[in-house]
Order: sequence, then C-alpha cells, then structure tokens
Amino acid sequence: MYAPALHGGLFDPAHLRRLFDDRARLSAMLAFESALARAEAACGLLSPSHAATIVACCEPALYDPETIGEEAAEGGNPAIPLVRALMAKVQERDPEAAAYVHWGATSQDVIDTATVLCLREALDAIEIVLDEVIAVCAELVEAHRDTLRTARTLLQPALPTTFGFEVAGWLDALLRHRMRLSEMRPRLLVVQLGGAAGTLAALGDAGPDVVMALADALGLECPDLPWHGQRDRIGELAGWLAGLSGSLGKIATDLVLSMQAEVDELREPPAPGRGGSSTLPQKRNPVGAILVRQAALRAPGLAATLFATAVQEFERGAGGWHAEWETLADLVVTVGGALVGVRQILTGLEVDSERMRRRLADSRGLLLAEAVQMALAPRLGRIEAKKRVEAACREAIARDLGLGEVLQADPAIRAALGEERLAQLLVPENYLGAARKFANAVLQRWRAQRRGGGNGRA
Repeated sequence: MYAPALHGGLFDPAHLRRLFDDRARLSAMLAFESALARAEAACGLLSPSHAATIVACCEPALYDPETIGEEAAEGGNPAIPLVRALMAKVQERDPEAAAYVHWGATSQDVIDTATVLCLREALDAIEIVLDEVIAVCAELVEAHRDTLRTARTLLQPALPTTFGFEVAGWLDALLRHRMRLSEMRPRLLVVQLGGAAGTLAALGDAGPDVVMALADALGLECPDLPWHGQRDRIGELAGWLAGLSGSLGKIATDLVLSMQAEVDELREPPAPGRGGSSTLPQKRNPVGAILVRQAALRAPGLAATLFATAVQEFERGAGGWHAEWETLADLVVTVGGALVGVRQILTGLEVDSERMRRRLADSRGLLLAEAVQMALAPRLGRIEAKKRVEAACREAIARDLGLGEVLQADPAIRAALGEERLAQLLVPENYLGAARKFANAVLQRWRAQRRGGGNGRA
C-alpha cells in the first residue's frame, strides 16, 4: 500500500503521483466532457448555448471525488457517477441542456481519454528529466574519454577501458529510449470516442467529425477508429517504461558496485546525512542508486500486468481494462522516480580517476595478458601463444609477481617480441581498442539527436 507521507520522497521524487491523484483524474474526465460538448456543438448536434452550460458545469471544484468514488462501485467505474453528477448540475441551470451531457459517449471514452491526458502531462515531465540525464551523461563521456578504468566481465577484472566508454554505453541506450519516446507519442496520445460498442452509432453520420473536433479541442491525435478493445498503445508505453527502467537499473547497478569500499571508484554526491546508517557512523551508503534499483526491479512486474490486460473480450474488456488504471499510474511514477534519482546521482557524481588508475596498476599487468597473447599468436601460433601466456599468468599469481617479469623470463616470448615491444604491450593506454572512437560516435549521435528534437539514428 502506497503511503504518500512516508514513501513519497523515496519512490516519487519526480512528484508524478499528483498527476494521477483524485483531483487530476477528475479534472481530466471533466475536460473530456467539456470538450465533447464543444465538439458536438461545432458539428451541429447541440446548440452553442447548451454546450456553454455543460462547459460551465465541468468545473472540478463542483464535485467531490470521495462521493464519486463511493458510488463508482455500483457501475464498476467512476465515470458513471461523475456523468450523473454532471447531469444534475446542468439540470439545475438548463433542463434541456442536461439531455446532451455525455451525448453518444460511453464510460470508457471518458476514462481512456482522461488517462491519456494524464499521461501526456507525465510524459512531458519525464521527457524533460530524460533529456537532462542524457546531457549529464554526455558531459561525463566528454570529460572521461581518456580516464582509464578496469573493465569487469562477470564481475571479474578483464581489460583496461575508460570510464567515458562505460558511460557512453549508458548514453547510447538512453538515446534510443529518447528516440522511441518521440516515435511513440503520436501513437499513444490519441483521443478515445466510440460510444457504446465503438461504432458511434448514436451520433449518426456526424460521428467521425465529432471525433476529429474532440481531438482538436483536447490537443490529441485522432485515431482511425476507437480502440476500446485494442490495448497495444498501453502495452507499448508499458514496454517503453520497463525498458527505460532496465537501462536506469543498469546504471544504478554499475554505480552500486563501483561504490563498494573494495572498489570505491565512484561516489554519490555528498550531502549532510545522505547515505548514513542508523547505527554505523562510518558508512556512506549508495542510497540514491539503491532506490533506482528498487524501481528497476518493480517495473517489469507492473509492465507484465499491463501486457496481460491486452487480452480483452470483444468490444470491452471485462476486468482487463480496469486492471490498467492503478497499474499504469504506478509504473509511470516508479520509472519517473528512477529517472530523477539517476539525474541526482550523475549531476554531482564523484569520479576518483586516480583510484581507477591504481586499480589497473594493482593487477600488475594481468589485465594486459590478452594484448600479449594477440601479439604472440602470429609468431608462435595461437594455441601456443595462449598456452604460454596462461602459464605466465598462473605463475605471476602464485608467486605474487608482475606479469611482465614472468613473461621476460620466458625465452620463447622474449625472442618473439623483444623487451621493448613487450613493455609497450603492458601499457594500459596502448590496449584501449576503439573505445575513444566508439564514445565519440555516441556523442556525435547525441548532438545530432539534440538538434533534431529527440530523433536520430538508432
């Protein structure tokens, strides 16, 4: 159960929950009813004066969410008691106008469109923060393209790399998410108006024109037909949010592991009391990254529920549609919070480049074993080269020696490479491959995507 006072600062630092609270949803549903009246008046289905009366009664302050919520159980959704309350308000002003409230629409039209309106505002907020996170990542890549660091595979030291190259991987993924968001918005942010069974039969030949006018009034896209039973739009959003949470969780995981005392190459921004323990005074816990990780662990389950709701019955889902409402809000809030968390961490991230270099030096050449093996292969043959370098690594570890010292003692290796060549092979800067070029390529795409407003090559 969500506890706003206790959990809001932990799980909703983006303050997105307010976009789906009682007042926000009520306001969005009334925005639909107001726009519907104006659209139908524009299409000649009711008089402008009747529409004006309906619009005047669509003021959210006139309605009590608790009362509507209590009555919602009778019909299975909050649109039914809201429409009833709206009709009563209009009746008080103009009995004739009351007959045109919610004219030709159904409850799902109200709730789906209201959901889309809430999502639009939430995605606007998420997009701003995502762009900020992307920009911070780009700054880190530019600043640390040549900052040496140990690459780790299966949690074990592997080869030299650069911290800038690692962050370029984060940036690369976030740029794809940003592009997907731009592509998804026009498919997702569409109006819903289909009437009782999706055909808009109650509006006669004017149905399609009303949909277009309604979409225009709300600033939404106009679909080719109503989507009551087709929930792929919701599924696409769920997939995008889950994918984004995975990328944010990957960043957070890299940060948590890098902040271990045994590694201690990265640190979250310092602040009084941040990361403290209730009992251990010396601790500085990576609390920001931990909270991002919890979001990344929760998001797939929420997305899975939304994928399951796509299996709907005929023209309106019997339960699947209802299962979307709270789940979707929870997923948006969860991932939005993770995004804010990553922004907070990366904006003031402490990068200990000297410690990163020392960690490389601590390997005493072992992380350059592949470089030596690759240089030996053309001279000794690949199998023999691998055999000799593996033996040298085992001896270096067993005798606590530097790999270079052991390699120099092998006559075959010394003869094949020479002392100077061997020494050069054991310099980390000489075995970074295309790390800098790859990082620059991602930066180039970021600049192009920024100029294009979020679009760019995948």
